[in-house]
Amino acid sequence: MSRKANLIVALAIGALISAVLIVLEPLTGFALLSWEMPGISVAYLFWGMVGGSVFAGLAIAWAVNALIYGLGAFIVLSVLSALVTKPQRS
Repeated sequence: MSRKANLIVALAIGALISAVLIVLEPLTGFALLSWEMPGISVAYLFWGMVGGSVFAGLAIAWAVNALIYGLGAFIVLSVLSALVTKPQRS
């Protein structure tokens, strides 16, 4: 796979993980909140600076977590892609 394809798949994986964590939070009694700390921290910073809406803070938390988890997925996909592709002989 190309780097562009890896990036797109990784961002989709990150968005899915972030969405699942946000949905599971109320159901687990906020037991998984530590997994959402990068996004939650940015959302608190946003609320403190501009006093924005809860929906905007939730969207920011989701986006930041999607980027963080997407970066991890991109690294894993890049390593797997490098291991799977074999150099071609001339």
